[in-house]
Amino acid sequence: MKATAMQASYEDARPFCPTPLIGGAQKPRLEPVKVVATPYVWRDPVTIKPREWVYGRSIQRGHVRAILAPGAAGKTILSVGEALAMATGRNLLGQEVPDGPKRVWLWNLEDDAEELARIIQAACKHWSIGPEHIRDHLFVDSALEGAILKLAMSTSAEGLVINRPLVTGLTDELLDRGVDYLHVDPFVSSHSANENDNMEIDSIAKEWALVAKNAKCGIGLAHHVSKAGAAEVTALSGRGAVSLINACRSVLVLNRMSEDEAKRYGIEEERRRRYFRTYDDKNNRAPPSDKSDWYTMASVNLGNGVDGDGDNMGVVIPWSPPDAFENVSADHLRKVQAMVAGGTYKESAQANDWVGKAVAEVLGISASKDAKADRAKINGILRAWFANGALVVVEKRDPEKREMKKFVEVGEPAIDGAPLPKGGAGQGGASGAPKAPRPTSPCKGGGGADGVGDRYSSGAGHHPRTLFPCR
Repeated sequence: MKATAMQASYEDARPFCPTPLIGGAQKPRLEPVKVVATPYVWRDPVTIKPREWVYGRSIQRGHVRAILAPGAAGKTILSVGEALAMATGRNLLGQEVPDGPKRVWLWNLEDDAEELARIIQAACKHWSIGPEHIRDHLFVDSALEGAILKLAMSTSAEGLVINRPLVTGLTDELLDRGVDYLHVDPFVSSHSANENDNMEIDSIAKEWALVAKNAKCGIGLAHHVSKAGAAEVTALSGRGAVSLINACRSVLVLNRMSEDEAKRYGIEEERRRRYFRTYDDKNNRAPPSDKSDWYTMASVNLGNGVDGDGDNMGVVIPWSPPDAFENVSADHLRKVQAMVAGGTYKESAQANDWVGKAVAEVLGISASKDAKADRAKINGILRAWFANGALVVVEKRDPEKREMKKFVEVGEPAIDGAPLPKGGAGQGGASGAPKAPRPTSPCKGGGGADGVGDRYSSGAGHHPRTLFPCR
């Protein structure tokens, strides 16, 4: 290739040409652009404006968060509970409301006004909230009542078009009303774009971010997940383009209680769907939570039917998983160890001589399979005592069946003055139980994955242990 032809190819390859090359016409020359880097100006840290939190460490003024949940998981009633907490300034769901009551706007694009009123009034009835508590602090609109919200639309002819008049009007109303938080449910109904197009969804999400910044409020976008199966919902479970999640500062995810969790906590299967948990799976503005926030649904009768009967509505209330070690002391462990030392007990919960029956007898609870809550407590206690060496598992021949079985023996003895344990219910009776003669303590290496282990007394030689979950 001649040098002149090569040079012409380079000229034609110049990026960012404002007009296309038509009929071989020469591209116009671009004016030089000067790019200037801005030197950082040092600031005293105490002069930097602190972040403004609207609700707990989940909703931040001037930013957008997403709320991801499978269908019927409790997303709408949770949003109502949060709204009432903010509007009243009360800690209803375990989250503080900084600087008192806030103004909240719920804009629902799926439910009509009657259904929203049922949900709101049921929550108000449960929490003893009157009209004087939320006056001028709660605003509610429904697309099914004519309050259409379409921030953007996309067509094959024009591509993505932002609804500028709506953006301006919405921002003005948020400022005029002094709204602290706007909740839009669901996000997919707030636009008419291709939800699988990352560029279009990114533009819409960024537009919502600009509304939040200019209106000086927090904005929540409720979003459906792609699959509502048994898999754990995460920030990446959102339906459609992932750019929505990338553009949000935080992503609150809701997960229904799983079958395993229900067994762990002793919850009956028919009641399991009343429980769900939330956590922030992507929080760029606050430290991540080290645990989920659990909720359950209380049933409230509105009394709007015949003879005082009426619609039963779900109301979200906080819930804490049971602590297996509540009201359990070192003396209880000592008595269980005495029974184990004087008898024959097996690790398997299916065995007639299951060690859990000794625990049940000492604590005065039931080891029956029908007593799920008690059984969950026993399993949690055994899990911890196996992990920290209070009890150990040894394999030896069963004298009756002449085959190898896993038996339970006493490990390290309990001591007086043991601290009150702070542990969860655990899962499984002897799952993962260590072998005799002595297990390696998870606490020695900085703690085990289950958060259970033993603490050794100081000094040399053989010392008894504090045989409760590490804190």
